[in-house]
Amino acid sequence: MNSETRQSFAAEVSQPEACINLAKAALYIAKESDPEVDVEAYLNALDVMASEVAERLPTERYPLRIIRTINHYLFEDLGYRGNEKDYYDPRNSFLNQVIERRTGIPITLSLVYLEIAQRLDFPMMGVGMPGHFLIRPTLDEMEVFVDPFNQGAVLFSEDCQERLSQVYGSPVEMRPEYLQTVSVYQFLMRMLTNLKIIYLNQGDLEQTLTAVERILLLFPDAVRERRDRGLIYYEQKRWDEAIADLSYYLQQEPIANDRPMIQRLLDIMGGDRPGSN
Repeated sequence: MNSETRQSFAAEVSQPEACINLAKAALYIAKESDPEVDVEAYLNALDVMASEVAERLPTERYPLRIIRTINHYLFEDLGYRGNEKDYYDPRNSFLNQVIERRTGIPITLSLVYLEIAQRLDFPMMGVGMPGHFLIRPTLDEMEVFVDPFNQGAVLFSEDCQERLSQVYGSPVEMRPEYLQTVSVYQFLMRMLTNLKIIYLNQGDLEQTLTAVERILLLFPDAVRERRDRGLIYYEQKRWDEAIADLSYYLQQEPIANDRPMIQRLLDIMGGDRPGSN
């Protein structure tokens, strides 16, 4: 673990939400994996991109014109695209790699788009749809969504339902909560959850643990993340730490479906004793 970078991430996300620099936090996630990442250089790259978009904006800055201008710049001039061929490549979740390679997954392409919009004083926020990620202007009169993974397509609510059904391969009923905007913490948690799942599927427990630990910096009381960290500790034979996390989980979730399995692990470690939380 790059402890200095972890501390920088922790310091960034411990601020009030309005003060958190989302791009900087995302770059600290990347830097922990690759210490050579120059955070300021990539923040400057976003500044330059926003400046180039600003030069292309029409005199009348109507919202849809701004969206069209960003779309043309990102997806036609620069060639940004969704990585459909290798969706689960971890590089798709690292902002520096997305900027370098001009390819990513919905949430990281959304992040690039949001950062440009923010620098243009065009307020937008992320929308954490299940299985997909969109962004939307936060202007009261704007009831549209933008899909950066699909070349910045402009969607209405009905289109979002169709996109959701495409993602799942069968009709899905749209619920209002699917189109709610997400906080900065939720945005970062979703990025880290993507990495957690990718590394878990690759069998890389150390990197999975790194993702879980950073999620817990965002949400210290996330009970299932404490459970998952405990399970990783168990696999790594870090039993004192595993006992603490798994005992905490059972205390918080006394009727959890996986209670028998967790209790068995505690029994194996001799952790079924008071004071192990």
